[in-house]
Amino acid sequence: MNFHGTEVRQKAVTLLRGGARNADVARQFNVPPGTVSYWKHMDRAKRGECPGKHDPKCPRCDGRDLDEQAYSYLLGLYLGDGHISHYSEHRVPNLMVTCADSWPGLMDDCEQAMRAVFPDNSVCRVRKTGCRNVKVYSKHLHCLFPQHGPGKKHNRSIVLAPWQQEIVDARPWEFIRGLIHSDGCRITNWTTRLVAGERKRYEYPRYFFANKSDDIRKLFSDTLDKVGVEWTTLARGSDPFNISVARRASVALMDAHVGPKY
Repeated sequence: MNFHGTEVRQKAVTLLRGGARNADVARQFNVPPGTVSYWKHMDRAKRGECPGKHDPKCPRCDGRDLDEQAYSYLLGLYLGDGHISHYSEHRVPNLMVTCADSWPGLMDDCEQAMRAVFPDNSVCRVRKTGCRNVKVYSKHLHCLFPQHGPGKKHNRSIVLAPWQQEIVDARPWEFIRGLIHSDGCRITNWTTRLVAGERKRYEYPRYFFANKSDDIRKLFSDTLDKVGVEWTTLARGSDPFNISVARRASVALMDAHVGPKY
């Protein structure tokens, strides 16, 4: 198939005019998504339907209101499973958080948080095997996530800016929830006890958070301290990458504010 043939382009434009999604059209005709976007733009320009310059305001640069609850959650997701990249063919960078198909509710929460923090920007889901990449595009991503930098997070310093720390202090549970939803889990452990001469199975819930970055683990544990959750470091082998919450009262607090993934 000629990717840029007139017949293919016209069929694609017809579908786009009918409301078809760019990604679906690109997949149907095996055409790069960027090409489909260009065809749609040129068709709209030809018909005089292009909007004016898109210039969303930034809470840091322009003083726009920021949904701090959504931001605290999204910050936790970003520090855990998110990353910012800027592809050469795109005008602006994107923040991407990978969400497993096993947790559709988590995926919805992630998208809602992105839309709340970036109400005037494009948010989408990109299908991958066993997961979706939830993405938002904005030229102000580096303003709102100054932790971005070259290389992996655990190979560089991760420190919250004073304004970010203020938000986390005001919305600690949302931050904890975002970190658990990205790099944590709630599991059920079990053991056996001898009761009146009979061995019985005993189950108890437990939360884990695992991250290679010492700084990110400290942000997590410091925030747990502030909300009264007791935690311990659980080393697997010689790597102390796991934080465990197992005491009954602390698990009850986590259940009330975080809960299992869904």
